[in-house]
Amino acid sequence: MKNKKILALLIAIAVAAAGGYAAYRFGLQQGMKTMPADTGTTAASADATGKKPLYWHDPMVPGQKFDKPGKSPFMDMQLVPVYAGADGDDGAVSISPRVQQNLGVRTALVTTGRLPSGVSAVGSVAYNERDVAVVQARRNGYIERLYVRAPLDPVKQGQPLAELYVPDWIAAQEDYLAARRMQGGDTTSLVDGARQRMRLAGMSDAQIRLVESSGKMHPRITISAPVGGVVGELGAREGMTVAPGTLLFRINGLSTVWVNADVPENLAARVRPGDAVEARTPALPASVFKGKVGAVLPEVNAATRTLKARIELANTGGQLVPGMFATITFASNRGAEVLLVPSEAVIQTGARSVVILAQDGGKFRPVDVEPGGEGNGMTEIRKGLAAGQKIVLSGQFLLDSEASLKGTATRMGNAQSSAPTAPLHHGEGKVERIGDGEVTISHGPIATLRWGAMTMGFKAPPAGLPRNVGVGDRVAFDIRERQDGAFEIVAMSPVADAPSGKAMDDMKLPQAPTGVRK
Repeated sequence: MKNKKILALLIAIAVAAAGGYAAYRFGLQQGMKTMPADTGTTAASADATGKKPLYWHDPMVPGQKFDKPGKSPFMDMQLVPVYAGADGDDGAVSISPRVQQNLGVRTALVTTGRLPSGVSAVGSVAYNERDVAVVQARRNGYIERLYVRAPLDPVKQGQPLAELYVPDWIAAQEDYLAARRMQGGDTTSLVDGARQRMRLAGMSDAQIRLVESSGKMHPRITISAPVGGVVGELGAREGMTVAPGTLLFRINGLSTVWVNADVPENLAARVRPGDAVEARTPALPASVFKGKVGAVLPEVNAATRTLKARIELANTGGQLVPGMFATITFASNRGAEVLLVPSEAVIQTGARSVVILAQDGGKFRPVDVEPGGEGNGMTEIRKGLAAGQKIVLSGQFLLDSEASLKGTATRMGNAQSSAPTAPLHHGEGKVERIGDGEVTISHGPIATLRWGAMTMGFKAPPAGLPRNVGVGDRVAFDIRERQDGAFEIVAMSPVADAPSGKAMDDMKLPQAPTGVRK
């Protein structure tokens, strides 16, 4: 009787233990099924507007991506969220206005206009050779007095330069005065002949009238400056004898001057006569002199490979003097109107030229463009943009890098999605081991693969194992062959009507002996 009681007690304990363990496993599974997701990660992954970022990154190191917000490990700043763009907007990135301000993103509009020549050159000021007057002696004589004694002396128009004594004038003037004093008969022809001899002697009409009005000889002549300027060459000295044709003075005018600018040979085609120019000189930093190209000389300097552009400038007040250094900017606006963008907006990669296009909603997209000419900080755009579009001037290198990374990921994803998928194979079995990205399952036959029952390892699902699957559970699974020949689990779920847990599979409840009486 005592043995029967002990046996009954053992059976009750075993049944209670088995029931308790089964209830524990069932409750654990149900709890895992109903357990809410990690709300902390979900809350952190969405911003105040409810948009979910694709990832976070440091704008200074755009190639490194993070799945959670936080502080950058590279710099003392918060990670920046990158949001998903619109469907079909591959390569575009979206950045909040606050981050744009932190990055210093500046934008400008695509405009139309005529492209300036954009040619700059240096040169030096020289005399205008078309504004030169030469003073020569017309008759033999002597210089009795000199009013201008040194080269580069400034002179004004009509200013006396020298006083010249002409002996040949004495005889001509005496003949004229003697013919006028003659009486009787017709002396008109004699007077006219004497007047003509004075004119042939080199006397001007004003000098002849002076002799007529005064009735005296005037053998001296005062030479005056025909134009204003500076004495470029002085060939007269007091007391010297001069002959007809002797150069006495060379006067260079200063009302206009030339600037001989050295234009590089490869830019000479952009400079044409008549083009407007602006000249600046270090001697007068606050002044800008305007003029035009008078001529492009048809000669190339073999040493410097430059051409001379002769520029004519108005020299009000005589501020510009020969020898001054000058910087010339050619401001030609020839040709038809074209699309223009600031040159700093164009990213030159060598293989292509890129402009970052700013779109609505804080989106930025790189656009391949075909640039044309360049001048005065503006670049012509032949293809890729339209007038009125908004482009990025600063920070475009970071945006282009990020857009390139996103575009590459998108293209890779599209390539993977377009690749042919392998067929799925279904099986059922028991989980023996989980670890190192692999799941070992003792499964039954798989008819589609003509496999018998065996124990083998499979690659874990890309999304990870379900939370309610553990070692010892019986599961139903789908597998697919990868390109490397290994098999990967695509989906897995526990078999609901199977006993749960390894302990239940291994535990055998003892049978009550027959013939036991109550």
